[in-house]
Amino acid sequence: MLIRFFQRGVTLIELMIGLAIVALVLFVAVPSFGIFLQNSQIRNAAGSALDGLQLARNEAIRRNSPVRFQFVSDLTAACTLSTTSLAWVVSQADPTGACNAAPSDTVAPQLVQSRSATEGTSNARITVAGGSTVVFTGLGRVPAGGITQIDVTNTSGTCQYVDPTNGTMRCMRILVSSGGQSRMCDPQVTAANDPRKC
Repeated sequence: MLIRFFQRGVTLIELMIGLAIVALVLFVAVPSFGIFLQNSQIRNAAGSALDGLQLARNEAIRRNSPVRFQFVSDLTAACTLSTTSLAWVVSQADPTGACNAAPSDTVAPQLVQSRSATEGTSNARITVAGGSTVVFTGLGRVPAGGITQIDVTNTSGTCQYVDPTNGTMRCMRILVSSGGQSRMCDPQVTAANDPRKC
């Protein structure tokens, strides 16, 4: 009588080979995943600011009266204007000191909408050219002065357009034209016919 024993499970050598393969894959994938997360945080922050700008313009046209988009330090009763915070407020009047007010068409500062700097990411940062405020007229245009450019970066890396050889992140830029149009672009793109070009 022949008795056969079937092997169940894995041997120690097979287990070690499997763990080595998993470790190698993680070693290769983790840095790329970190860069992916940084780029996602930058894009989310830029998208939030672009949404606020477009909302302010649309509200100005809808109400046929000036509406402001402003970066503020935070959404408290002690808020101040800021060129480095991602918190923003869309309102008809200056929201300084009243960023925590409820949205209203009649009560100052006549807030339309606000967004906290911590929504989406706490690692993104901005650099704003032209001040902390842009005012859209009832026709959706921007009179002289105000925000013209917003650069969105991340606190944990270098943008590729700043240092092409060592830059790890795809930082974004938002441009605001005097005609009231706001658009997000990629400063890294240089091809003349590419719509992502700044």
